[in-house]
Amino acid sequence: MLRIGVIGTGGMGRHHIGNIQSVIPGARVTAVNDANEAIAKQVAADCGARFIAEPRQLIRADDVDAVMIASWDPTHEEFSIAAIEAGKYVFCEKPLSDTPEGCLRIMEAEQKAGKRLLQVGFMRRYDQAYRELRTVIEKGTIGRPLVVRAQHRNLAPAGGATITSDMSATNALVHEFDITRYLIGGEDTYVSAQLVAPRSSRFCGDDLIDPQLVYLETKQGVRVELELFWYCRYGYDIRCEVVGDLGTASLPDPAHTVVRCDGQSAFQIVPTWQERFDEAYITELREWIASVQAENITGPSAWDGYIASLVASACRQSRLTGGIVPIRSVDCPDFYHVNF
Repeated sequence: MLRIGVIGTGGMGRHHIGNIQSVIPGARVTAVNDANEAIAKQVAADCGARFIAEPRQLIRADDVDAVMIASWDPTHEEFSIAAIEAGKYVFCEKPLSDTPEGCLRIMEAEQKAGKRLLQVGFMRRYDQAYRELRTVIEKGTIGRPLVVRAQHRNLAPAGGATITSDMSATNALVHEFDITRYLIGGEDTYVSAQLVAPRSSRFCGDDLIDPQLVYLETKQGVRVELELFWYCRYGYDIRCEVVGDLGTASLPDPAHTVVRCDGQSAFQIVPTWQERFDEAYITELREWIASVQAENITGPSAWDGYIASLVASACRQSRLTGGIVPIRSVDCPDFYHVNF
């Protein structure tokens, strides 16, 4: 039985805890921590774990085999490095770090440890529809990928959260940056980014440009066109199309009954990310737990987190300058090449 300590009992942390406790065998939550002690203590009581007031004490605890980090984004780097240095396996929610430099420090700590200990929470890789899309591309059915077009639309930010333009890149678009590499092949990487903003929706605040359009180019010449829309107002809508030189492949709409009545044809669009990706989150944790028990981490790596952070940084710079920003990464260490 894998014993997991969870740092961060907000919406994402509680979602993971609920899955571990109710639908995923082979693991249990033994300790929790959060800056909001009242919420953390209640979560601990609900799941039969103990509350630990200090995150590093949780990381070092004897009854914690692996650490899940779902805390405030700026803490991810600190807690990831502390867990790695303690020799504990780590599941870190995205973003891995607020900066590419922070990701490099995590990679340095992991390489010093001598084996992969960390996985990043890029759960779209575990979604059945994305996996089927990747299989089509890998088989060569549509030929070489030429263009990827994707849309990431939200009814509104979850829980009424306040979203800023900077958070758009680090908290939402990072999913697109990662899943595109996953689809077209991890060895290909990005060489430039441009963020373009039309006029903003009337529903967003002054600190948010919404929607945002991002244009990326990869080293092998694939063009990527992304749209992020926080306040689309009609539902949670994730789309992706890959155009190849022999054909195209797209994500299916989630399976819902189509009703034709009164001169209309309609189907339900889910309202939130929980409904759209619930099975992906379960599969992600099930496979992570199995890989920890096998001592062979194969999911999204610190290198993947670094690339996503690097692109997010370039998008922020492009938003401020209005130009195309070159993306220059360090060479991928051999330590992470096996992940491809």
